[in-house]
Amino acid sequence: MDQLADFFKDKHVLVTGGAGFIGSNLTGKLLELGASVRVFDNLETGRMQNIAEFENHPRFDFFRGDIRKYDDCLAALDRIDLVSHQAALGSVPRSIALPLTTHDVNATGFLTLLEAVREKNIKRFVYASSSSVYGDSKISPKTIGSEGKLLSPYAVTKHLNEEYAGVYNRLHQTETIGLRYFNVFGPKQDPKGVYAAAIPKFIDAMLSGGEITIHGDGEQTRDFTYVDNAVRANLLGLSTTNTEAFGKVVNVACGDYFSLNKVIASIKEALQEMGKYHPETKITNGPPRPGDIRDSLAAISTTTELIGYSDPILFHDGMAKYLKSIFHS
Repeated sequence: MDQLADFFKDKHVLVTGGAGFIGSNLTGKLLELGASVRVFDNLETGRMQNIAEFENHPRFDFFRGDIRKYDDCLAALDRIDLVSHQAALGSVPRSIALPLTTHDVNATGFLTLLEAVREKNIKRFVYASSSSVYGDSKISPKTIGSEGKLLSPYAVTKHLNEEYAGVYNRLHQTETIGLRYFNVFGPKQDPKGVYAAAIPKFIDAMLSGGEITIHGDGEQTRDFTYVDNAVRANLLGLSTTNTEAFGKVVNVACGDYFSLNKVIASIKEALQEMGKYHPETKITNGPPRPGDIRDSLAAISTTTELIGYSDPILFHDGMAKYLKSIFHS
């Protein structure tokens, strides 16, 4: 981390969606490394409580605005050196229910911000993509170039992000790097709401004695990725000097996978050992979700080659850190 601290000291970084899950974790690490950080968020899905700990930090400021508004983007980018773009409307099911809004935020908002970055002559632009771009590809592990047919409006917007980033790299030499996240979990992930991610919902239900509904048979697999891995990938992308990485997309994951059934059993066992598991928790099976892929495992060798990403925190270690954070927050 010494090299990263040397790089980020005195840098001014914009984190869009910085009041969200990954963005707020990234903001904390950037401040720790000596960067000045501006969070740009409209608080539609982000939460002020995620960034409350930074409010009095001398190198932190918050800009409330919308990536769909060009003037907001230009104002947020004032005196910024580097951009990490995390703002998006997440969730495959939400995108199926709200395709127009999803496109407006994730595709039009992305292009609006990217054009403002070009106008401001900011070169480095690292952005969040998604494993959903692999669609119905049966190839495992997933490698860049092995994509199948897209299965949701959310996946379409993330694919468009990658195409626009590639075009801006070729036309304007913007140093874009896309990060295809695989099922990120960890502290500050919201367990509430109909579109909440699986792992925080599982934990919340097991603590309160609620009901967990598994979509399908639970044997679908995911490369669950602890949030510190996503943060590290952003830091490496923002600081890399490897010109081969610009205009490219890489996987951000562990290169390992678990079924939902195994994940639920693992969390249950850990909570039981801690004396925190609620005995009235119910686990049931429901119909499969439209737009979901069956199996998801990432190849990460290209990520290592292009930005130096290696030795990720593996699932069980990440889950132990996550549970510890819940009970010591």
